Amino acid sequence: MSEPVSVHIENHVAEVRLNRPEKMNALSWAMFEALTEVGQSLARDREVRAVVLTGAGDHFCAGMDLENFANVSPEDDFFRPGRGGEWPNYYQSPARVWREVPAPVICALHGVAYGGGLQIALGADVRIAHPTTRLSVMEIKWGLIPDMSASQTLRHLVRVDVAKELTFTGRVVEGSEALELGLVTRLADDPLAEARDLAASIAARNPDAIALAKRLFDTTRDGDETAGLETEERLQKRLLGSANQMEALMAGLERRPGAFGPRGFATFDDIDN
Repeated sequence: MSEPVSVHIENHVAEVRLNRPEKMNALSWAMFEALTEVGQSLARDREVRAVVLTGAGDHFCAGMDLENFANVSPEDDFFRPGRGGEWPNYYQSPARVWREVPAPVICALHGVAYGGGLQIALGADVRIAHPTTRLSVMEIKWGLIPDMSASQTLRHLVRVDVAKELTFTGRVVEGSEALELGLVTRLADDPLAEARDLAASIAARNPDAIALAKRLFDTTRDGDETAGLETEERLQKRLLGSANQMEALMAGLERRPGAFGPRGFATFDDIDN
């Protein structure tokens, strides 16, 4: 049996693939756990400078596999271990984990990205979609709200009234409208090739500066301006004079590609504490 999520790392770029094409990459419990484990592993890997997130076959992800609930009764532990008391919880982690990976995560979207599949995509830093991609906040179809972190990611990409309308209706949005609304970063006829090219371009830069730029924007967008300026200064001080920063400087002056070493810190916790 193939792995539910596959990972291939080459030239400092990790390609993560949802790997149930026969099920439109619908999310089984094994995929939930594999996505979280893969994300956590990549977050600690100081050699990884960019991540491409994609789906095998004709679709990115059709959302939750309904077979997960085939035999559920009111007496069962429907919510699975880990829901409540600690966040992100079991359900939120497969989407939220990509925010904690210091390397930028670029999601290549094709086919459908429904429900949980869309929420995983929203956890990425950049989304490149085929024009025919279909996206939906589909949880309302099952009488639910989105609970894989979309409440925190969607509101930063679209106006809150748009987020509400998409959540209230579960309607399907196609590529051009998704771009107009801000659900995706850009459209491409070959999203995976575009994502790989972007990842390679990012991987050629100072990995410390890239990671800290990600942290800067992610941690200051909700705070006041003074706190944001303080964070900007603190992170820049960490970069100035570091080995990879000096290599970037010399490479620029000498007009050559940079020869960067591993990221100077393992996880974001190392710079936040």
